[in-house]
Amino acid sequence: MMPDTLQSLLARPDLPRVARAINESLERERVRRDRFRRELTPSVKAEFIGGETVMHSPAKAKHLRATQNLAGLLRAFVHRHSAGEVFSEKALICLTRNDYEPDVVFFGAAKAAGFSPEQMEFPAPDFIAEVLSESTALRDRGVKFDDYADHGVAEYWIVDCDEASVEQYRLRDGVYQLAQKLTQGEIGSLVIAGFRIPVAAIFDDRQFHIALTGLLK
Repeated sequence: MMPDTLQSLLARPDLPRVARAINESLERERVRRDRFRRELTPSVKAEFIGGETVMHSPAKAKHLRATQNLAGLLRAFVHRHSAGEVFSEKALICLTRNDYEPDVVFFGAAKAAGFSPEQMEFPAPDFIAEVLSESTALRDRGVKFDDYADHGVAEYWIVDCDEASVEQYRLRDGVYQLAQKLTQGEIGSLVIAGFRIPVAAIFDDRQFHIALTGLLK
């Protein structure tokens, strides 16, 4: 069924003029996006969202620790089982309109097999985790939440360092549904078969090392 907003737009008598304005705006956005990709460097974390470059400030220690711990556990499991590829922080995920650098991403073996050593732009992954910060929370729960779902990212984790919690979302009929929110116990991935870790291992270094040892047995 066509959305009401689109129906209203199509019914406008000045639709050709509106369409030209939209196309001109999209072309200007394409030029800015091309410049963003040319100027992006490994030392800078930035994203292109809604036609604008979004620069990221340096992360706090709690954010870095959670990102590194989750990526480390996931990478150890995935590589041990030859299940695909895991990247963190600087993988540029290029979707229809926006370019993101999520905190942690996983590509299944089928997608990862097609990556070249020189590749710098990546398609939608199978799993994404974003670690919240004051400057990113609205986007992580807003435009990214919708965009990841629209592009078929099957599982999305939102990690909150202040609450020491993980929200786990699964994709159903193109929309994310909350599977669970945990502050304790274990969490298992819905798309990475066999990957299961204590929630505390994301936030606590001692628990991280215990979990890592278990994954490597």
